[in-house]
Amino acid sequence: ETVQELIPLAREMMAQKPSRKLVKLYVLGSVLAFFGVVIGLVETVCSPFTAASRLRDREAAVAELQAARERKVLETQAPLEKGKQQEAVLCSRALSNRLHAS
Repeated sequence: ETVQELIPLAREMMAQKPSRKLVKLYVLGSVLAFFGVVIGLVETVCSPFTAASRLRDREAAVAELQAARERKVLETQAPLEKGKQQEAVLCSRALSNRLHAS
């Protein structure tokens, strides 16, 4: 549709005999517009792939955070478990000492 409008515009411009500077300016504008269209098409075609990679990156970051939280929880639970084991050993020793003493 846009190309069909460009052809009559170009014919009308050439009929008016524009100066060289104006022709260069029109050509430069047309080239920039063409590059804009090409970049837009490339972005449209590639956008599903970039969205998928962003989703994978997000999932990896969430998994890493969860793993770090689990490690912290395990690190805090490990000293508590050691303390419980030591208490159990002391209680069993105390009981065994009592049994021997009586």
